[in-house]
Amino acid sequence: MVHFFDLIMLPLQFLIVFFTLYYFTISFFGMFKKQEEKIKTPKTTFAVIVAAHNEETVIGQLVENLHVLNYPNELYDIFVIADNCKDNTAKIASRAGALVHERFNDQEKGKGFAMEWMFDRLFKMEKKYDAVVVFDADNLVHPDFLKEMNNRYLKGERVIQGYLDSKNPNDTWIAGVFSISFWVVNHVWHLAKYNLGLTSVLGGTGMCISTEVLREHGWGATCLTEDMEFTMKALLKGIPTTWAHDAIVYDEKPLTFIQSWKQRKRWAQGHFDVAGRYFFKILKAGLLKRDIVLLDALVHLFQPYFLFISTTFVLCSYIYNFIPFYTNVLYQILPWEVWTIIAVGQYIFPMIILAKIHASLRSWLYLALYPLFIYSWIPITVLGFIHRHDHEWSHTEHTRGISYQDVLIPSSSEIGPKQVVFSKKEV
Repeated sequence: MVHFFDLIMLPLQFLIVFFTLYYFTISFFGMFKKQEEKIKTPKTTFAVIVAAHNEETVIGQLVENLHVLNYPNELYDIFVIADNCKDNTAKIASRAGALVHERFNDQEKGKGFAMEWMFDRLFKMEKKYDAVVVFDADNLVHPDFLKEMNNRYLKGERVIQGYLDSKNPNDTWIAGVFSISFWVVNHVWHLAKYNLGLTSVLGGTGMCISTEVLREHGWGATCLTEDMEFTMKALLKGIPTTWAHDAIVYDEKPLTFIQSWKQRKRWAQGHFDVAGRYFFKILKAGLLKRDIVLLDALVHLFQPYFLFISTTFVLCSYIYNFIPFYTNVLYQILPWEVWTIIAVGQYIFPMIILAKIHASLRSWLYLALYPLFIYSWIPITVLGFIHRHDHEWSHTEHTRGISYQDVLIPSSSEIGPKQVVFSKKEV
């Protein structure tokens, strides 16, 4: 029997099948890392840039950390943008040994504007750099980060995203599930895409960009998700974002659900904003060039809309149990056995990744709450869509300072993922 609502429900079901199979298939390619012969000779010069707004609690620890990286001191300089700060961020960063640039602008607020301002100043300096590396003030950095970026840069990669790890995965359950989500995305999305030769997406921190690319094409990314905006801008110029799995940055995750909600809502707003401005541009370029990398990027841009579609279908399926108002073809396209495998895989993949990174026992316990975190994206995405034209920056306050010794040097207690001992420079 054909129903009137099939005009809507049939296309939705085909989209669900496509995206489900796409995500599930891609995930398999993130279960391994290709072997590569690395270029170990340090040649690339880096301008390490930290954008900081009222970050006196954490900025000192990061600058101290950056001074002891396993990379020649003469090949990198540390710059801190004290952006509209009303605290001692500039003083603490300067005392720790950073080159501090203070910026005050009440009209153009946000990290994207601060970075564009700093890039312009950087290009006018007498000293020139091959690439810029960007960190957030709450980060800590693996000692080999610049060595790994040097390897990728010398191999010709020009827009590179590093591995986004967590420096506080055991603080609260929110920090725990947030950390799990990043570890999962690092593998089933970023690493998988890199293994397949597709584009990754910049993550806002731990990213490396050639100064030649910035000079030629400009930054121009000033929305709430400036990282995604520049990713799509560069992709249209034929420059994909690559993934450096061994270039690790430790990011501070929110401690409370409210902090997590606000941060993710900002990301959702920015995602819709970028998708609205770049989706059809990339679609047109992808079709004209018959470029699978461009067409694949559309999947990422469409992701929040797919969440709308899948949620709508789930709600309709409950109504369907009482009133069959459309033709259900999902089990005609894929048998129930395949759907069962996919459903189980959604829980198996995170478990495989936690095992791969040797996550702590507490992270395994937090895994039970991971679905709650994932489903909370639904109302957040709805609000993000409603407020997609709101560009007011929402700052995440950091109240706890953690040093690199706490994160990067293993203790006899719970050892988190990817912890290391500094080897070249004394700490």
